[in-house]
Amino acid sequence: MTFVDTSKLKVIERKPGWHGRYFQSPSMTFAHYQFTKGSSIHEHFHPQEEVWQVIEGELEMTVDGVTQVAGPGVAAVVLPNVPHSVKAMTDGKAIVVDYPLREQG
Repeated sequence: MTFVDTSKLKVIERKPGWHGRYFQSPSMTFAHYQFTKGSSIHEHFHPQEEVWQVIEGELEMTVDGVTQVAGPGVAAVVLPNVPHSVKAMTDGKAIVVDYPLREQG
């Protein structure tokens, strides 16, 4: 797999207001999200490092107790096993990358 046309991937609503297209490389998991204002992802943690890149809109992100609004051009790096949560302040888009691979399902 050298090239992935993300526009052809199935859209999955994993959480209310979070519509994602997902794929994996041999070592990473990628999510291309469209999010809806007011939707959220509860506080959680996992063994993967995770990077959020906001493309459009604004997300209120809390990482290890520190909250910041992230807009286009802002990336949030979440280290392994660090609690984090996300709330959509507007409609928008973000790309999330996890390393190593996350379980699909």
